[in-house]
Amino acid sequence: MSPVSESQKKPMTDQDAENITRTEELAYELKVEEVMTKDLKTLAPDATMQDALEAFREERISGAPVVAKGKLVGLISMEDLIRCLRLNDLAASISDYMTTNPQSIRSKDPVVEALKQFAATHYGRFPVLDEHDSLVGIITKGDLTRGILAALQHDYHEEEVRRYRASHLFEDIESDRSSLILRYNIKKGDFVLGGAASSKIKRALLRLGATPQIARRAGIAVYEAEMNLIIHTTNGGVIRAEIEPHQIAINAYDDGPGIEDVDLAMRPGFSTADDDVRELGFGAGMGLVNIQRCVDSMRLESIIGKGTNLKMKIFLPNQEVMGEGFGQNKES
Repeated sequence: MSPVSESQKKPMTDQDAENITRTEELAYELKVEEVMTKDLKTLAPDATMQDALEAFREERISGAPVVAKGKLVGLISMEDLIRCLRLNDLAASISDYMTTNPQSIRSKDPVVEALKQFAATHYGRFPVLDEHDSLVGIITKGDLTRGILAALQHDYHEEEVRRYRASHLFEDIESDRSSLILRYNIKKGDFVLGGAASSKIKRALLRLGATPQIARRAGIAVYEAEMNLIIHTTNGGVIRAEIEPHQIAINAYDDGPGIEDVDLAMRPGFSTADDDVRELGFGAGMGLVNIQRCVDSMRLESIIGKGTNLKMKIFLPNQEVMGEGFGQNKES
């Protein structure tokens, strides 16, 4: 067994998780049966190596499972064939050169397990068995590459369709002023879902045609407002985003406990978060400061015992109007 490196021992951090690519994610989502080669050329153990040579040439393959009575008994590869040719032994049986009891992969395993086996063994292919130990396919490194690329292409096509539909959302609607309103209920203390509203609003903006910079600014502002609702409220609150052609208006409001000194709350580093929240890594007192950096307009209104309303706006230049359907309703 190869030694485990220090980087492999190190636990995954939140930053590591953020840097996981869609390709890596697909390795866990896709199953081996989705990417393997199902149309198999198999050989019998009592066939000759000449038969294997002809099969490799005709099928343009570099290896094949060896099957007897419907069960996998071995694997014959190009390396085995080369070894046979060197000995001028093409009349020999495939069973004399094949790898017996070959390592296999299960059809229901995630692709990442196949990747691990390829990395650990340096083999070129693995037979694939189902839950009944029946041979159902073979997988190569090329199959993995093609399967993941096909999934990425499917992802891209699906996202393009979503973006097209979103950008044309209001195309056939006639009104003096059209807007899209997104509303999210935020629960007090729900750190598990903290950031979910931010991600959804950011995704919606990108699909509507916002630039990545605008989407990032809105995403950061909403995230900070969302965390404030999770940390500082009594019963949670609401994030409301109204998206118009030239501006994004975001409100974060709750029904208590209110802010005693709004000016003090705006100072960098000021926070009323308790020790439990700070131990979780939140409550550094930079939320409102970060919001102010990301938006063009911000107003904080609060009444003790009644609640707080944080109003934010991001203005879009004319060249950054979102959605073709918005175009007919441009406002100055």
